[in-house]
Amino acid sequence: MRVLVTGASGLLGLNLALEAAKEHTVFGLTNRNPLHIDAFTVLNTDLLEPGAAERLLERTQPDWVIHCAALANLEACEADPEQARQLNTEVPRKLAHYVARGGARLIHVSTDAVFDGQRGEYTEQDTPNPLSVYAQTKLDGERAVARANPDAIIARVNLFGWSLSGKRSLSEFFFYNLQAGKTVMGFTDVFFCPLLANDLGSIFIKMLEKDLRGLYHVVSSQCMSKYDFGLRLARRFGLDESLIQPTSVAQGGLKAARSPRLSLRSDKLAQALGEPLPTISSGIEGLYTLYQQGYPQKIKQMGL
Repeated sequence: MRVLVTGASGLLGLNLALEAAKEHTVFGLTNRNPLHIDAFTVLNTDLLEPGAAERLLERTQPDWVIHCAALANLEACEADPEQARQLNTEVPRKLAHYVARGGARLIHVSTDAVFDGQRGEYTEQDTPNPLSVYAQTKLDGERAVARANPDAIIARVNLFGWSLSGKRSLSEFFFYNLQAGKTVMGFTDVFFCPLLANDLGSIFIKMLEKDLRGLYHVVSSQCMSKYDFGLRLARRFGLDESLIQPTSVAQGGLKAARSPRLSLRSDKLAQALGEPLPTISSGIEGLYTLYQQGYPQKIKQMGL
C-alpha cells in the first residue's frame, strides 16, 4: 500500500512512518522540521497554503492517509486560538474532503482531551466536554472530518515514546530529567491511558487492514496517574524515583486547563481487532528495549 503520513517529524508521525515503512511505501509529510532518512520518502509542504492538500494527494496517490499533523502544544493553542483552529479544525476538514473524493482511506488522529475528565471510563458514546482551546479545536476537527468523510477512522489517542527533539513526550520528560539528576513534578491527580507510539503505529495499520470506519478510542487497556507513570519508568530504567515529587496539577502553573481523569475504554477497538490493546507496562518495556537498541540516538540523527 501507498501510505501518506502527515506530521512525519512529530512524535507519532515519525514512529508511525517508520513502522509502516517496514511493509508499505510511505510518504512522510513535514513542514518546519527537516528529516534525513532513507526508510521513507520525505515531502515538505505547508498544509495551510491554498491547494496544498490537493497537490499533495495528486503527487503521492495514496491508498491510506494518516493525518497526525496538529498544533498539539496546549499552551500555544491558548496563546493563538486562530492558529489552533486553522491547524486542528480547518486543515483536517479540507484533507478529509479531498481524501474522500480520491477514494483513499483516512485515519484522523484526535485526542482523549475532548473529555473534561470528571468521571473517566469514557466510551465512544459519551458526550465530549473540552476544557481548553486545544481540546475544542480537536473536537471541532473530529466533527468536520466525520461530515466531510463519513468512512474515515477518527482515533482518539494518548501516547509516549522517543522523538526527534527528545522533548515531545512525558516519558522523555521523566527520563532525561531523572537521568540528569533533576527533581521533577509528577501529577497524582491526572490519569491517562497512553500507548507507546510504535505500538500505536502498528495498531493503526491493523485498523486500516481490517477496513474499520468511524470513531475509536485507541488507548492503552491500562490507566494510571502521571506520577505513577513516572515511578514505573524510573524503576525500569534504574533511575532515582525519589526525584519525582508527587504534585497536584493545580500546583503545576499551567495556563491551559487539564482534564483530571482521562481513562478511556478501548473495548470497541479490542473487539474489532480481536485482541486487547497493549498495557502501559508493556509500553514502558518497549520503550526500554528501544533505548537499549540505540533508537533515541537514531531518531535524533534523522533531524540533523
